[in-house]
Amino acid sequence: MTAVGGAETSALVEDLFRRESGRLVARLARIFGLEHLELAEDFVQEALVRALQVWRVQGAPRDPHAWLVRVAKNLALDHVRRDVRLARKSEDLDNWDEAEASPASDAVREHDAPRDDELAMIFACCHPALTRDARVALTLKTVGGFGVPEIARAFLESETAAAQRLVRAKARLRDERIELVTPGGAELGARLESVLDVVYFLLNEGLAAHRGDALIRADLVREALRLSRQLALEPLTSTPRAHALAALAHLHASRIGARLDESGGPLLLEQQDRSKWDRALIARGFEHLQRAAAGGELSELHIEAAIASQHALAATWEDTDWSAILRWYDLLAARNASPIVLLNRAVALAKLHGASAGLREVEALADAPALAGYYLLPSIRAEFLRQLGRRAEACEHFRAALELCQSGPERAFLERRLRELGG
Repeated sequence: MTAVGGAETSALVEDLFRRESGRLVARLARIFGLEHLELAEDFVQEALVRALQVWRVQGAPRDPHAWLVRVAKNLALDHVRRDVRLARKSEDLDNWDEAEASPASDAVREHDAPRDDELAMIFACCHPALTRDARVALTLKTVGGFGVPEIARAFLESETAAAQRLVRAKARLRDERIELVTPGGAELGARLESVLDVVYFLLNEGLAAHRGDALIRADLVREALRLSRQLALEPLTSTPRAHALAALAHLHASRIGARLDESGGPLLLEQQDRSKWDRALIARGFEHLQRAAAGGELSELHIEAAIASQHALAATWEDTDWSAILRWYDLLAARNASPIVLLNRAVALAKLHGASAGLREVEALADAPALAGYYLLPSIRAEFLRQLGRRAEACEHFRAALELCQSGPERAFLERRLRELGG
């Protein structure tokens, strides 16, 4: 055992639990079946509680993973001995080796690659029979080790609502009799789309929380980064699109440390201290981007990753190749001319050809139903008007953006712009 203080023990257990809970829950769910998913989660949660209690006194063990496996396994054995309906599971539990799938004992696999049980659990949580919100919540809970309070914060809802969402999702898994298996053949490709969609949602919500007091949800970004890396490393799911998503996650995550000012408000790209960008994450992002190029596929994820890579390549704001970025946005718009894509393209166009060009594009989107409640439409329009010296009109649209915006830091940013304009 290694002596560790109380605060350090809590941090160690939280970090380990984030990385290992999905594997432990997946193995127990494989043994008990998805109809007993909550039972598997309870055993792993109790193992965490005991780790906090014991390690504070005795110190952390040399192999924390094996320790958690042993405790979770013993808890499960105690339960099946008292429940005759589960007695036949005892042999499967006895055969669960504490060192099995331990990162420390598995030299042939890359550290972040998921094991078979965990991969199957990811696919179960992201089954198309579930709504996207249910898939996200179940993935966070079962694979990511998030508690109900954390999931409630992610959805900005009450803990009761989050718990009910999870109950409904688990009931759907039971009703649909979804098996804990990794699909094969054509079904693998179809289900992988659902998995990538969930991870992409987590990444976007983590990078720009739509509501609440925090602009960036670092916990969601870290989970998206972990899952995207796992999917890219696993041979069954190591597709060009999976690598494109991993590249996108790494490149965006690399800038988190520079995106906020001291008060937690947003810093625009031109304001960021690029020395705070994580160069190791950028390097891994380019590795995934290179592997995403295999096979000749060019998906929307590829294009978004390519846009992010242009920012990573620029040593300074002035070095940004806006011509290349606009070309990528043109390609993206040719595939998906959604109002959101066109709005982002207008920003890139303005960087290259001036605020007037950007304003014309934004005004053409003014009546798009998909942007009716989207605060960034009036906010970007106001910014172009501000740059053009049309102060009164800019104030009008900044105020319109404020009425729609529910993010505390973004509201503070908009209010500051209004004060600067005397509005």
